[in-house]
Amino acid sequence: MAHRVHICFFIVKNMSDKKIISVDAMGGDKGPKAVLGGMNQFLYQNGEGKVFFRLFGNEALLRRMLAKYPRVARNCDVIDAPNVIRGTDKVRDVIRHAQDTSMYMAIKDVREGKSAAVVSAGNTGIFMSLSKLMLKTTAGIARPAITTMLPSGGGDSRVVVLDLGANVQCDETILFDFSVLGTVYAEVIGKMPRPRLGVLNIGAEETKGNDTLVHLNHVLTEHKDELPYEYIGFVEGNDISGGHVQVVVTDGFTGNIVLKTVEGTAKLIKRVLVDNLKKSILAMVGAFFLVHVFKRLKHKIDPRSYAGAVFLGLQGFAVKTHGNSDALAFANALKYATDLTNANLNDLIAQRAASVSKIRDEFKIEAEQ
Repeated sequence: MAHRVHICFFIVKNMSDKKIISVDAMGGDKGPKAVLGGMNQFLYQNGEGKVFFRLFGNEALLRRMLAKYPRVARNCDVIDAPNVIRGTDKVRDVIRHAQDTSMYMAIKDVREGKSAAVVSAGNTGIFMSLSKLMLKTTAGIARPAITTMLPSGGGDSRVVVLDLGANVQCDETILFDFSVLGTVYAEVIGKMPRPRLGVLNIGAEETKGNDTLVHLNHVLTEHKDELPYEYIGFVEGNDISGGHVQVVVTDGFTGNIVLKTVEGTAKLIKRVLVDNLKKSILAMVGAFFLVHVFKRLKHKIDPRSYAGAVFLGLQGFAVKTHGNSDALAFANALKYATDLTNANLNDLIAQRAASVSKIRDEFKIEAEQ
């Protein structure tokens, strides 16, 4: 029976200018073929000599496959990892016995400084647990969050959403930390100066939502002028794609549902367009003249264009890719991860966390009263 396995990338910067990327090469529904294909496409698009890969997995299999990818073979080492963490594995069953798996060995490579940051599309629970255990969290941040930019508004506009599944239950302090992570990410990676941030809720009214959200909103509103971002209050699900909010904070349970809904909607739009074009010759002729419009639409809604989700808040960078990612998606994830390593995000996050520590302490003080 085939098991669903995912891919993990770990990206780091060594003492030279060349980046070293550690790759769990055995994951993904499409297997090493999609991984190596993505690496090959990435190197073709971005040039050789700038990035070097350390591949972890079945050494004999990978060396045979690398014969078809000479560009990748010239830019990688292969390290044998006898076992694989599967998508169906449970954290409690694996975490103590994962030392010989490709995922564990790739994370360990980062911890030891041989390669340098973190990305994952694998078993989220195990990947999160192992990464947090070995790489630790950034100073001033309680928990890391899975973060990405989803399509929003017109043109190439995007919205940063977190958490997307790492933390199912979150208190006010954790959600406040997400605001720090999300806004720094939006500023540096999304090029959004002083981003507009909203807290996801079932309504925009201040009285809506559970006690945690009401309390969080109260503190953020009270300190609105002191925050290094523009707090706009509660936002609803339909605001995510509306274009007027740039960072949306929520717990991992809700955020994961949002992510899967966005991806499902993108696939639905594609199916509806294709089905209707096939039914009418006139529509097909019209589509020919609008081909550039459809290309932009495809890029906007195609999940492969945002194939990576960064695991923010760790002392390293982590990009999570889908288990069913193809070569294009993995190439995009590698490019995304490379951009992250250039951004010095961890230092900026630590600085931002320190600057708002007095506001953060209010949640702790009130909890103790």
